[in-house]
Amino acid sequence: MISPVLPTYNRAPLSFVKGEGSWLTTESGERYLDLGAGIAVNALGHANPALVAALTEQAGQLWHVSNLYQIPQQQKLAELLVENTFADTVFFTNSGTEAAELAIKMARKYWYDKGQPERIEILTFGGAFHGRSTGAIAAAGSEKMTKGFGPLMPGFKTLPFGDHDALRAALTDKTAAVMVEPIQGEGGIRVLPDACLKGLRDLCDQTGALMILDEVQCGMGRSGRLFAHEWSGVTPDIMMVAKGIGGGFPLGAVLATENAASGMVAGTHGSTYGGNPLGCAVGVAVMSAVSDPAFLAEVNRKSALFRQGLEGLVASHPQVFEAVRGAGLILGLKCVVPNTDVVKAAYGQNLLTVPAADNVLRLLPALNIEDADIAEALARLDRAAASLSQPAG
Repeated sequence: MISPVLPTYNRAPLSFVKGEGSWLTTESGERYLDLGAGIAVNALGHANPALVAALTEQAGQLWHVSNLYQIPQQQKLAELLVENTFADTVFFTNSGTEAAELAIKMARKYWYDKGQPERIEILTFGGAFHGRSTGAIAAAGSEKMTKGFGPLMPGFKTLPFGDHDALRAALTDKTAAVMVEPIQGEGGIRVLPDACLKGLRDLCDQTGALMILDEVQCGMGRSGRLFAHEWSGVTPDIMMVAKGIGGGFPLGAVLATENAASGMVAGTHGSTYGGNPLGCAVGVAVMSAVSDPAFLAEVNRKSALFRQGLEGLVASHPQVFEAVRGAGLILGLKCVVPNTDVVKAAYGQNLLTVPAADNVLRLLPALNIEDADIAEALARLDRAAASLSQPAG
């Protein structure tokens, strides 16, 4: 018999009733150290006082009016994002998947309005993850996500990750845009080198193709800069944001230049809940914290501390871990044993981690994780690895 909740998730046998900072508490009172942060969502930890206050204050005033009317909280968050990024304009969504859908529409509408409706093709890369809608799975192209869901939306070409020659060959007069994650999250914490991002920007400039960056997982301070592409010094035309922007409240956004967004006029896109007062009130509080240079400096300091410890674990447990990947606090351990075995061993140490492709263990803690919690996480990972390295017997 099918369960009341559609069984599309392979859930761990854990249920949490309370969270505080980097810790979660189960129904039975057990405490778990959280290195997943709701898959890079709880950027400021669980039950962050500033976010609780922002949400509570707004909840007592107004929840929802729809986008038929002006929404002051939405305007304020949009202004903060424009002030702190390349963007001239912002559209708010409820999720990263919805942001991907708009990014695709925006790129195609741009060329349609320029009198080149044949420019519909969007180039993407192997290992990418852009969401679970029919458009987003077509963009990623992997059999794991697309099998059984055909016919897929046409107009996408998936290229091998890091194959510059394939990219140059694929850019034609039919190319509308190139869409890429500066750091692949689901794909195994694979960082696109700065030189590659610069080269991609140059190719887009030469051909006119729009550059779409998916910073749903690596954005909002997680890389140690407000957005990961800032490390390379290039700017996109369109960018998808979600996860950390709401600090746990469902919120996403598409940021764009005035030029890239020129085709999106009244009536071309909409959302009932997108940019609602509750989500945007929390988003303002998140953005105010995460955009602070002192906060980002702390993310980088904590990243160095965490990474040094992880390198030590790789050296101590070569039969379990192979290498450390990532930047900022979007880190990964390339595993020798199945990464799911490490996830389960970590559960045994009351530690929460997230598996990814390429046999990688994702470590996505709250950006304000305490130094003591980093030390505790390393100790628990050490014990988990030791339990896997013990000879059978």
